[in-house]
Amino acid sequence: MNFSQAQFVSSYGKYSQIPKSDRTEIAFSGRSNVGKSSLINKLFNRKSLARVSSVPGKTVTVNFYSLENIYIVDLPGYGYAKVAKTEKLRWAGLIEGYLNADRELGLVFQLIDFRHPPTADDLMMINFLIDSGIPFVVILTKADKLKKTQREERLRLLQSELPCADQITIIPFSSETGEGVEEIRAIVEEIAADQ
Repeated sequence: MNFSQAQFVSSYGKYSQIPKSDRTEIAFSGRSNVGKSSLINKLFNRKSLARVSSVPGKTVTVNFYSLENIYIVDLPGYGYAKVAKTEKLRWAGLIEGYLNADRELGLVFQLIDFRHPPTADDLMMINFLIDSGIPFVVILTKADKLKKTQREERLRLLQSELPCADQITIIPFSSETGEGVEEIRAIVEEIAADQ
């Protein structure tokens, strides 16, 4: 699979605008500023296919990228406090609408900042994915920001912080060093090969 051939397809600001699913989709979910856009750029080996910002809440739309026979879907970040309540409700509607719809959703990559315990929103999302039977993988972003002992401690604590942690595939990732990118690509290729 040639990841650098990925193309931006479209952005949708309302769930009602998203066309019906016509191929397998792999979604990226996580709180604002967790590093979804950076991960997508690293995955595709591109500098700025997905817009990256140091300001949380930049991805306010559902963004579709085509990669051979599948779509990569970048969901808006959740949990950013400094936006109007109406905007939060719109984001929630977009994310929930997308995840609750009858789409060909092959997998959700759920991103969590490795440096911190999962937020209440992260746990709500993981519980939703478990309850809905949606397959997912947890990606721990910003792995390069932790020293070896800090990483070991966070991984140990995650076993009790995450529901069903012993049954979840967990991948440490760094957009700086590229750690985890090959594992993520292998999962994407496996899903695409099943189509």
